[in-house]
Amino acid sequence: MNDTRMMDRCVLCGKSREHVRKLILGMYGGVCADCVKLAGDILRSESNAPAPTHPLGTVDTVPKPKDIYRVLNQYVVGQERAKRVLSVAVYNHYKRVKAGASGEVELQKSNILLIGPTG
Repeated sequence: MNDTRMMDRCVLCGKSREHVRKLILGMYGGVCADCVKLAGDILRSESNAPAPTHPLGTVDTVPKPKDIYRVLNQYVVGQERAKRVLSVAVYNHYKRVKAGASGEVELQKSNILLIGPTG
């Protein structure tokens, strides 16, 4: 399909410009007002749903380094020392973020550089 025909139709439902109230054009095509409304309704209904839980909790509950290490084990093979160092650094980062919100304690910031054949 050529570019001008793409701009004359909704990329989601396929209705032509003549069959919709408004066609909002973007760089790669257009979306009709009905599809925009439907997408908005879907997003609003999903925002009422409970947020998905993270395996390590929230910033309010700082996970222990061993818990962070356990999650890293699910994704990283080998590299035990790197996972251990990263676990402690992430733990300290979480503590710094939490303390920064309340201004209780000043924690030293550490930088980590991961290099190697995989990135």
